[in-house]
Amino acid sequence: MNIDFIDENGFVNESDLEQVEKLLRYAAEQEGVEEDAEISVTFVDDAEIQTINRDYRDKDRPTDVISFALEELGEGEMEIQGMDMPRVLGDIIVSVETTKVQADEYGHSFSRELGFLCVHGLLHLLGYDHMNERDEKEMFARQKEILEGYGLTR
Repeated sequence: MNIDFIDENGFVNESDLEQVEKLLRYAAEQEGVEEDAEISVTFVDDAEIQTINRDYRDKDRPTDVISFALEELGEGEMEIQGMDMPRVLGDIIVSVETTKVQADEYGHSFSRELGFLCVHGLLHLLGYDHMNERDEKEMFARQKEILEGYGLTR
C-alpha cells in the first residue's frame, strides 16, 4: 500500500511515522487491501481539524480523526470499472493535539493513540462505520483485533 504522509508542521517524529506506516500496512493486509492501494495521512492541529469538521460535517468543534473515502459515490456519480489504476482509498486527517490529550486521558502512550486513530481512519475508508450499535461493535472489535495482532496494546 502506498501511504502519503503530510506533516507540514513537524507534529509527528520519525519513529512514530514509521510505526504508523507499519501498522497501516499490517491493517491493510489483514483487511485484504490490494498492494497498490493508496491513502494519504495528514497530521494537523485542533484549529485545522475544527475547520475541516465545520466545513464538511457541520460540526464546529475539533475532533480526533476524520476520513474522506474516495470510493464512496456521490449523487449522480458513476463507478469507473475496468481501468488499470491503483485503488485510491482516500484521506485520513488526524489532530495531533487531540491525540496527545486523549493519550493522557486514556493512560497510554501517544504512539498507541496515534496508531489507534490511524487504524480507525483506515477502517472508515474501507467502509466500516459506527452509526449504530451493531456497526460500532463490529468496527471496534476489528480495531482491537488489528491493534492486538500488531502488538500495539494499551
